[in-house]
Amino acid sequence: MRKQMIESIVIPEGVSCELSGKTLSCKKGSETLSRKIIGSELEISIKDGKIIIECKKGNRSDYASIKSLEAHIKNMFTGLNHSFTYSLEACNVRFPMTLKIDGNKFIVTNFLGEKTPRLAKIVSGAKVEIKGQKIMVSSNDKESAGQTAANIEKATRVRNRDRRIFQDGIYIVSKPGSESQ
Repeated sequence: MRKQMIESIVIPEGVSCELSGKTLSCKKGSETLSRKIIGSELEISIKDGKIIIECKKGNRSDYASIKSLEAHIKNMFTGLNHSFTYSLEACNVRFPMTLKIDGNKFIVTNFLGEKTPRLAKIVSGAKVEIKGQKIMVSSNDKESAGQTAANIEKATRVRNRDRRIFQDGIYIVSKPGSESQ
């Protein structure tokens, strides 16, 4: 059954939001985050210090889209206050790997004794720091920090070998929202 659905999100103090077309931009101080709104049925507006997401005649999947968009907007507000940080750790048993950053690429050399380096893309907006075998990925945008951490972890995936013996790689140790922080 189709019915009207409305969700409202209160804009925190010090945050200014602007809607241009299907793009929502939120700003606090010098930090700015923007997000393109996807969904033809969804209407978004800003009134009285609230962001209102509305669907005139929606079903279950439209309600899921509204709730997902609400979660993304709340993550934007959280990102404006503090950055999301992922910590990764390099584990090498057989060959010592070398980690370095070159522009927007994360380079792993001598992984499992391979001659060609393995590359991982650093998504724009993410900052990567290397301290020995520990890697810190931080960004105000949760999605870019998470995607960069996943790219680094995926670059050192072991293929065609027994994973119980070849345990080398870079692994995510903690991420935002986990209990270990």
